[in-house]
Amino acid sequence: MRRDGTPTGAPASYAWELPPIRSSTLAPPPELAARRASMGSLPRPTHPGVDIDDARYGDVPCVVCTPPRPRGTVLYLHGGGYRLGSAALFTAFAARLAAATGARVVAADYRLAPEHPFPAAPHDAARVYERLLSECDVPPVVLGDSAGGGLGAALVVACARSGMAVPSGLVLLSAWLDLRCAAGSYRSRAATDQLFSHEAARQAADQYLQGHPADDPLASPLLGDLRAFPPTLLCASTDEVLLDDSVAFAAALARAGVATSASYVPGVPHAWPSVFLDLPASAQALDVVARFARPLLAKEPTAV
Repeated sequence: MRRDGTPTGAPASYAWELPPIRSSTLAPPPELAARRASMGSLPRPTHPGVDIDDARYGDVPCVVCTPPRPRGTVLYLHGGGYRLGSAALFTAFAARLAAATGARVVAADYRLAPEHPFPAAPHDAARVYERLLSECDVPPVVLGDSAGGGLGAALVVACARSGMAVPSGLVLLSAWLDLRCAAGSYRSRAATDQLFSHEAARQAADQYLQGHPADDPLASPLLGDLRAFPPTLLCASTDEVLLDDSVAFAAALARAGVATSASYVPGVPHAWPSVFLDLPASAQALDVVARFARPLLAKEPTAV
């Protein structure tokens, strides 16, 4: 029995206000296909005390990392510009996240562009979230890095529009929050960001949006109504091209009256906590995330 009196596992009665799924107008360009192939597949990592399994939530494939006596759930949305990556490739980070927070971590394998353009990724995130919400006492904390951070914020926008309970908290790591790709840090940090660039951002945005307006808050949550957002933690590198996205989003959240914490770290790469796991700064960031998330994983649910 959930705390709202609804039986655990009962189907939700909400209708998501999301645009309809569209067919792709683009095939993966050869360079994107080559990048995907170069990533290959990794042996499933292990982490002491964390069980790692495959599951489907809302018919979306997921990797589930469960620590002993889990307390709450984190929905993790991986990065990759909406066109690269998978839950499997980020399993090692998800397992460390589970160990650090003490929560079950569900990493969603949402569909990628250009084969599946906007809004396929928000639909998949919503389906996983709705299923988790139906079986959890407390709404999950949502964590995303890079494009996954933008997707996590877009999920909160969708929850607010649809009357769905918002997440207990939101964690955004090097988040891509404005697909108009006009922030000044694309230029001011071009020489120090070795993983992302203005050109890469524009290509990825075009392949994801395929003509859909970039100023839609479900694509660029920086432009949305943020008043319903839960407590939010943002972490970004001062050397990355997406720095201004995080700075602007933190300011917008504060103006909307949302409890907001921000950490800006010099000398680290884009999305360092989830991509460069063995950096001391990554362990430090994971500790910041865990201290933020743990109290939220036990609070009473909050409905929009």
